[in-house]
Amino acid sequence: MGELKRPGGELASRPLHFFWIVDCSGSMYGEKIGTVNHAIQSTIPEMVSAAENNPNAQLMIRTLKFSTGASWVTSNPVNVEDFAWDDLEAEGVTDLGKAFELLAAQLTIPPMSDRALPPVLVLLSDGQPTDDYKKSLAELKKLPWGKKAVKIAISIGQDADDAVLEEFTGNKELVLQANNAAALTKMIKWASTAASLVSAPASIAADEAQENDAPVIVDMGGRIPDLDDIQEGDVW
Repeated sequence: MGELKRPGGELASRPLHFFWIVDCSGSMYGEKIGTVNHAIQSTIPEMVSAAENNPNAQLMIRTLKFSTGASWVTSNPVNVEDFAWDDLEAEGVTDLGKAFELLAAQLTIPPMSDRALPPVLVLLSDGQPTDDYKKSLAELKKLPWGKKAVKIAISIGQDADDAVLEEFTGNKELVLQANNAAALTKMIKWASTAASLVSAPASIAADEAQENDAPVIVDMGGRIPDLDDIQEGDVW
């Protein structure tokens, strides 16, 4: 990405880590996981474009899946220009706590850089955790990068546990509702670019918050798309 000229010196691009955290439990089987795969695959060019428009940030992508246990699909951060989506399959239970545990291990320094911008965590889930997630979520939120992260959850279908998703985001407004394929696609595409655009300009605020580990305050008012233009169709 190079370095940008600014009065008084150079501004090097800073890593912005973006995490897809995807529920792959059995209840996601069929249309839900198929929509997730197609939507994220199709939004990669938009993420590349968003990154090009924010040269002060080097957008790095990773994917974490959870069902019976959790595992990294993308073992190391990948530059958005080189990122390729691997289609996910759905089976098993919903070990969300294990996903939070693996995520927390990657939000320390190292492997995170102290120069990084606030990471973006996008959690997609359609059910209720089947393990004890509270302890690992508490540990995640204690971490400096866990506190500063931009956290968004996409609630898929009517059986999703929105209370758990709100615990994760810390903000009810950042739990996005998706009760059919069209709504899920729209929310995934919004989260893929809007969240990173919020994080990148927050670099000054992040610098100011660095010493006291204050969270980055995200005001999404007016940015989250409404779903009035989406026909009902099949409701999950």
